[in-house]
Amino acid sequence: MGKATGFLEIKRKDRTYEAPEARVQNFREFIIPLNGEELRDQAARCMDCGVPYCHNGCPVNNQIPDWNDLVYEDDWQSALANLHSTNNFPEFTGRICPAPCEAACTLNIDDSPVTIKSIECAIIDKGWENGWIAAETPAEKTGKSIAIIGAGPAGMAAAQQLGRRGHNVHVYEKHAKAGGLLRYGIPDFKMEKHLIDRRVTQLEAEGVVFYYNTNVGVDVTASELAEKHDALIVCGGSEVPRDLPVDGRLLDGVHFAMDFLPQQNRRVGQEPIGDLAPILAEDKHVIVIGGGDTGSDCIGTSFRQGAASVTQLEIMPMPPEKENKGLTWPDWPLRMRTSTSQEEGAIRDFSVMTTSIQGEDGHVSAISCTKVDENMQPIAGSEFELKADLVLLAMGFVHPIHEGMLDELSLERDGRGNVAADTATYQTSSPNVFACGDMRRGQSLVVWAIREGRQCAREVDLALMGETRLPR
Repeated sequence: MGKATGFLEIKRKDRTYEAPEARVQNFREFIIPLNGEELRDQAARCMDCGVPYCHNGCPVNNQIPDWNDLVYEDDWQSALANLHSTNNFPEFTGRICPAPCEAACTLNIDDSPVTIKSIECAIIDKGWENGWIAAETPAEKTGKSIAIIGAGPAGMAAAQQLGRRGHNVHVYEKHAKAGGLLRYGIPDFKMEKHLIDRRVTQLEAEGVVFYYNTNVGVDVTASELAEKHDALIVCGGSEVPRDLPVDGRLLDGVHFAMDFLPQQNRRVGQEPIGDLAPILAEDKHVIVIGGGDTGSDCIGTSFRQGAASVTQLEIMPMPPEKENKGLTWPDWPLRMRTSTSQEEGAIRDFSVMTTSIQGEDGHVSAISCTKVDENMQPIAGSEFELKADLVLLAMGFVHPIHEGMLDELSLERDGRGNVAADTATYQTSSPNVFACGDMRRGQSLVVWAIREGRQCAREVDLALMGETRLPR
């Protein structure tokens, strides 16, 4: 490494945030990035650890020590080229990936990992600011045509890889714009959507064709696409939410998180909100059921809409404040984490099961709960009730939508209802139909979607051409 003793001399310093009372007044990103000298110092902390366990933690196989060293040497363009060699969209992962690479960093043994995520984000942002990123068109075309169904991060990554290879790539998206959950699920305060738009512009300049407001299986059949194209890639995501089967579930004011979040994203993006009546948290006591990232996004959105209070309930027990490094490192640890949205004023409670939802005049007014033990069994005498004007269900997703495209293609599914395809070939049970992303692996991270899109593109190229130069 450029500074072999950097980790001994320089303390960890990460990006900071605008104060909660200021940032909740709008839906803009609120990260305060490190300056150039601070980034160079943080990159210098990347040690010559022998075995870079950060590689083990990074699903897209980022060559983290390499570009850390290049940043330390002030060679930002080479760092950008290295980063792009493994990750098509570092501006996405640099904002919303939970950074399993940092958990796996050798310096995390004493809780001071290299600020990998911040450095990654700085590299790509500097690349855009300096005009170093441009369309990369192929030297020649293959004559092969590929249909990608779903314009989320997996579909976009596959499209870029295949387009640069020289294939004719056609992306079919049921929504008005590309991005999938990045656009319609992730709030703008975590990732602004102009970041997606400029990547779409790049893909279009590279020859990728997008067809919006086109729901395959409804507006056009999968059979029609199969006839027009040499291969299909299905990567529509995991969209069926986990429901809460309790009395009162159908009361007004009880909604899935993914009915609530996309509405606000469309408001910010000046799109129509759709057929549902407006779901707003203003002046309401909001209950968010589910302790994950989607629940956290509901919290931050509710506060920005002017909620009177927000309470988040999680059925799992409260995790420990600190993990046992000897048992967990370099794997992702289970420990207490507080998101930026949660620190804006949410009340959090753990080991809580919702038993029923109460209502007045057809609208939710309260929820009944009980504490549960380590076996998820109710604890007698622990029942309680919470006032609720709006209940948001954020308990994850169970599998992709089966009706329409998947039923038409008659693709085999795994035991969880996802499209069955292994990671060796990404080939489904139907010839020349491939699957990747959440539709194949189940609900997961954006970084996994990008990896699967890239790997799937390689396997499609290999199947069509008999050889491939695309990276694995």
